[in-house]
Amino acid sequence: MQGDVWFVYDGECPLCRVAAQALRIRQSVGHLHLVDARVERDHPLMARINQAGLDLDEGMVLAYGDRLYHGAEALTLMGLIGSEHGWFNRMNALLFRSPALARFTYPAMRGVRNLLIRMLGAGKIDNLGGR
Repeated sequence: MQGDVWFVYDGECPLCRVAAQALRIRQSVGHLHLVDARVERDHPLMARINQAGLDLDEGMVLAYGDRLYHGAEALTLMGLIGSEHGWFNRMNALLFRSPALARFTYPAMRGVRNLLIRMLGAGKIDNLGGR
């Protein structure tokens, strides 16, 4: 997994799916791998996330190098390593390269995600098993 970026997202969330499909990283960073947390529960990265106690119902995770980035911190990393190709990536870079702005906006984004999940009847990911 070293040298690449792994994006762990909620495949039931329409916003998360759009982000997963639109996100492009700079070629100098490595390759982007997508992991749908609902479908790939046995993925080795899911075990790392669970061991670290990162709740996927509270935020997405980016794995880059030896680190796991969760929630607003993942959003900031997306802004920093994202390419400038496509409207989503340009907007992401403009809005979220600032950690302060990402911390400010992420709770609202998570709220919209949670509302969509409830409206769709998808339920929680519950990757931590109710910890």
